[in-house]
Amino acid sequence: MNIAILGGTGKEGAGLASRWALAGHSIIIGSRDAERAKAKAAELREQTKKLPITGESNAEAARLGTVIVIALPAQGLTATLPEVREACRGKVVISTVVPLTFGGPRLFTPPAAGSSAEEAQGLLPDAKVVAAFHHIAAHELSAGDHAIECDLLLCGGDADAKAVVTALGESMGLRAVDVGALTNAGPIEGITAVLATINRRYKLKNSGLKITGL
Repeated sequence: MNIAILGGTGKEGAGLASRWALAGHSIIIGSRDAERAKAKAAELREQTKKLPITGESNAEAARLGTVIVIALPAQGLTATLPEVREACRGKVVISTVVPLTFGGPRLFTPPAAGSSAEEAQGLLPDAKVVAAFHHIAAHELSAGDHAIECDLLLCGGDADAKAVVTALGESMGLRAVDVGALTNAGPIEGITAVLATINRRYKLKNSGLKITGL
């Protein structure tokens, strides 16, 4: 699959890129700075020994990608997504965005829409937005020498789009668990804040979540 990762120079985006490249997918790293994206792509090619990893501006990456992944900071959605709206029309768009505020009274700070995924859907009304991959630790994603001990929770309004995301999760060894409509994205995003707190309290880098009884 041809996957464009907007904000792919960050830890989460780069980790997803490396896992998917190792699974045989083609990756386009997107960034506000195309040269920075190209440099990160070169770094990931060296790391994974996989050639189909390229770097482009966010707008060009969105145009070229079959599936679009949003790995941007939550506060960057309104600045970046309007310019890629047409490029995302009709495509599966995966939101990995978590609205966290470090140093304030509340770590998880969802937007007025209820979640970053719902905010993204509002900014990309013609795309098929699925919320997923928030709680898969960047540290685990980048450590491609072992399996990830975690389930993949996902939600969205389009069954076919969720099937695509399920397949992408399975390609990196994750069991996908469909938790319903995009309105459940807020609780999924909030889990990341809980896991971040667990990591900090217990000096971990890779706490995860598995659903029992399934």
